[in-house]
Amino acid sequence: MAITDDHDERALIEAAQADPARFVDLYERHFHRVYAYVIRRTGSRAEAEDITSEVFERALVNLPRFEWRGVPLVAWLFRIAANALADRLRQIERDCADPPPDVPDESESATIERRAMLFQLVDRLPDLQRQVIEMRFVDGKSIREIAAALNRSEGAVKQLQLRALENLRKRMEGRHG
Repeated sequence: MAITDDHDERALIEAAQADPARFVDLYERHFHRVYAYVIRRTGSRAEAEDITSEVFERALVNLPRFEWRGVPLVAWLFRIAANALADRLRQIERDCADPPPDVPDESESATIERRAMLFQLVDRLPDLQRQVIEMRFVDGKSIREIAAALNRSEGAVKQLQLRALENLRKRMEGRHG
């Protein structure tokens, strides 16, 4: 399944490189993750929308130079987002006398890589487990909301979430151990 996902993503990237109109497929596939990443760092919906838009604009412009290396495209998008956030902070610094409240440190890159790996592992979970994790932790839905959306009991959703988290923990330990 992972090989197919990698192959599918690579095919989407190559199609978008050949025809920029096909970039919409990549945009739709990764928008929610990039937006979630940015809004957690800005706290402002309007600013997160602006930066997310800027991320995808930069990605589209630079896509012809993107080289597939087996790493999910979302890792590259997170790096663009981190740079866009840093640019925004530098602009704020220039525009006002007070320093910005949160200046990203050197570990930002390591955090991006860890999150990219986690997103890749989430993508490889069985469908229902993946849906529960995305709805719970990306979309911020309650167990009750997820149960209703998936037409499952709350107990079943809790069990799916537990299994998914156990799978992720084992796979993360396998990568670091």
